[in-house]
Amino acid sequence: MKIVHAAFFALLAFATAARAEVLQSAADHFTVAFAAEVAAPPARTFAALGAVQHWWSSEHTWSGDAANLSLNAEAGGCFCERWKQGSSEHGRVIMVRENELLRLDSALGPLQEYAVSGILSFRLEAGDDDTTRLDVDYRVNGSSASGLDQIAPGVDQVLALQIDRLLRYIDTGNPEAPAEATPEPSPSRRDARAKLIEEWGRQATAAKAGEKKPGQKPKPADQP
Repeated sequence: MKIVHAAFFALLAFATAARAEVLQSAADHFTVAFAAEVAAPPARTFAALGAVQHWWSSEHTWSGDAANLSLNAEAGGCFCERWKQGSSEHGRVIMVRENELLRLDSALGPLQEYAVSGILSFRLEAGDDDTTRLDVDYRVNGSSASGLDQIAPGVDQVLALQIDRLLRYIDTGNPEAPAEATPEPSPSRRDARAKLIEEWGRQATAAKAGEKKPGQKPKPADQP
């Protein structure tokens, strides 16, 4: 991946709109879960899940470009990444109930190297006014030597990032978080800055006035 393993498991630099929760963690297993209400009906939400190349973060791909991702949402279907120099299977679909459930056998990212197994499930339930209740859980199991309790918080953060991007993609068609506007300075700060500039102007004027004007000759001394 473009980021090193330590960065994958580190806390992200910004807070996501909603965090997944670490329900259980031990050296040999962890479970993280997330729930949200989606402002779209189940059919639209389910379709968006399959369009993973449009909402998954490029920073969490091997090739550095989420456009190389694909997800075939049927049993045996591949959650794959293919690029010129290689390819990777991020997961394999093991169960589908259209508009209700998508489940993958998946050891995401560097977890591949830990020789662990992971089950990633997306459950959809119709809500009121064409909304969807989305529940996501990721259950990972390994051995007592896997140290998964140390990995769980980072996976929690990364999963939350991906789900937030999915929700924004469904809501606006753009998974990226809106740029934060630069706050306007407070009136007191504006006044202080104006006074400082004014003081600089006075100092510059005074400095120029104190300079000796070139080209002036001294007056001749009186003759005796």
